Amino acid sequence: MNVIDKAHELARAIKDSSEVADIASAMKVIEADQESKRMLDNFRQNQIELQQRMMSGEMPPQEEMEKMEKLFEVLNLNLGIRRLFDAERRLSVVIEDVNKIITDSLSQMYGGAQ
Repeated sequence: MNVIDKAHELARAIKDSSEVADIASAMKVIEADQESKRMLDNFRQNQIELQQRMMSGEMPPQEEMEKMEKLFEVLNLNLGIRRLFDAERRLSVVIEDVNKIITDSLSQMYGGAQ
């Protein structure tokens, strides 16, 4: 069994999953609405900047974190964006599950239970 071939097979399965199809479908709806696209792009840019700052050890002020949470709540009022966020969350769960399966399969090497 070639592990790399299986990884490519898994990647294809994820790419062909209903979760990825739902993300693509939601993105089409958002891209057709300039205001939704602008709001989402702005949110994503702010999110990336915040994450980069946190990874560099800078803890943003509480007000800034609350502002991002409120912006997320506002975006969730937009049905297209909420649909995208839900689809992304479902894909994230699939990826987390795959990661757990792989990690659990290797736990015996480190003295963990099988």
